[in-house]
Amino acid sequence: MPRSWAQSLSSRKHRELKLNAGLFTLRARAGSRRAATAAALTATLGLAAASWVIAVRPMHGMEMGVATGLGSFVFFIALWLSMMAAMMLPGAVPAVLRRVRAGGVRAIPLFVGSYLAVWTLVGVAVYGLYRPHASFTAGAVAIAAGLYEFTPLKQHFRLRCRETISSGFAFGLNCVGSSIGLMLMLVVLGVMSVTWMSVIAVLVLAQKLLPAKAAIDVPLALAIVALGILIVIEPSSVPGLTPPMQAVIGGAGQPGLL
Repeated sequence: MPRSWAQSLSSRKHRELKLNAGLFTLRARAGSRRAATAAALTATLGLAAASWVIAVRPMHGMEMGVATGLGSFVFFIALWLSMMAAMMLPGAVPAVLRRVRAGGVRAIPLFVGSYLAVWTLVGVAVYGLYRPHASFTAGAVAIAAGLYEFTPLKQHFRLRCRETISSGFAFGLNCVGSSIGLMLMLVVLGVMSVTWMSVIAVLVLAQKLLPAKAAIDVPLALAIVALGILIVIEPSSVPGLTPPMQAVIGGAGQPGLL
């Protein structure tokens, strides 16, 4: 009897030790996940904040609405990359955190890098196609951007941009499809405008973080269309869209302008 009791006690202690070891392992893993999540969140938002500072400084003095020049290819792509990091990374935080949980913190540089690479390719296309343009063109693009908000294609890409995707490149393609109308508005209304950059960044962030709701999305789309119509009819009513002629002439001689 004493021997049986001793064996039972030993077995119980063994189970308790295994249970405690298991709990310790679970707590360690949970702590590691929390640390990885905090590190990814801090790095992503920190990079976005730093990118705002980097992007805004060279944009001052280059804001000329539809007459804006892009400067040299290297200058514009470097500026565009910092703009995309500033505007797009806050909305990508949920995807980054999901990627941390799936692949660990080491997967984040590749995910974020490939995501920004997609937006950099968009910048290359913008540089190749963009020219200073008439206010009518800006209005027409704004109208098209507003109408795009109603399309099933927009809704498809917006939904995909909120889902779990392991590849930063695929995530970037879906987010480009979701935000392309808004980004084209930025390009034609004032690609070097800090004001328009801020407005579009807020809209992009809201659409990435909030689920689609007709009560919000329809008035927004109609407002964009109305803005486009206003630009076509009365472009001078939109501040900064059509700069004074002396600003255009003076800006033509500044470094970095076409």
